[in-house]
Formats: sequence, C-alpha cells, structure tokens
Amino acid sequence: QVQLVESGGGLVQAGGSLRLSCVASGRTFSSYVMGWFRQAPGKEREFVAGINWSGDSAYYTDSVKGRFTISRDNAKNTVYLQMNSLKPEDTAVYYCNADSGPPPVSFWGQGTQVTVSS
Repeated sequence: QVQLVESGGGLVQAGGSLRLSCVASGRTFSSYVMGWFRQAPGKEREFVAGINWSGDSAYYTDSVKGRFTISRDNAKNTVYLQMNSLKPEDTAVYYCNADSGPPPVSFWGQGTQVTVSS
C-alpha cells in the first residue's frame, strides 16, 4: 500500500511557474513508475508526465513538452513536477500516480489545484 500526498498547487499568472511535489509513504517507492495527471472542470483526467523507477527516462504529453519537467528523488520518496510558462489551459487539479506490477497496482493522491489566470 502506498499513500501519496501532493503539494505546491496554487494561483499563478500566465507565464509563471509552480513546482508540485508528491511524497509517498512506504519503503518501495523506487520500484514504482510515477506520474502526474490532471483533470480540468468538465473534462476527463489526462496524463501529463511520467518517469521510470530510476529517473533516467521521462515522457510527457505533447501540450506540456518543453514547459514541464518531471523528476524524482528516491531517497526522499518524492516526485516533482516543475511547471514553467504556465497557460490558462493548464488550470486543473493535478494528481500524483504510482504504478507497479505485475500484477498491476495503481495508487492516487488526493490532488492539488493549479489555477492559471490570464
């Protein structure tokens, strides 16, 4: 069982930056593929970024490439999402996700609100 707690959300003007953090409980954090998802009002939850267990491979949805950076610190059981050049369309609740397996197991945080004003 893994518990995920996000922080770092808030209100920022367009063009600004935020850094989200997600702290995981448990001693097996380094075995999980970690990701960030987001859900805007009236829309489905969508993938934003993911990172492998060692942190040497990351992948992004096209809309955030070049602006967002995902990273992890396995010693601190923490995954980060650095968000630069924020746009109003980035406004959403951002969720941290941990995936492991087989068998496939997935855990979610409670979410943190990011609001970008124009």
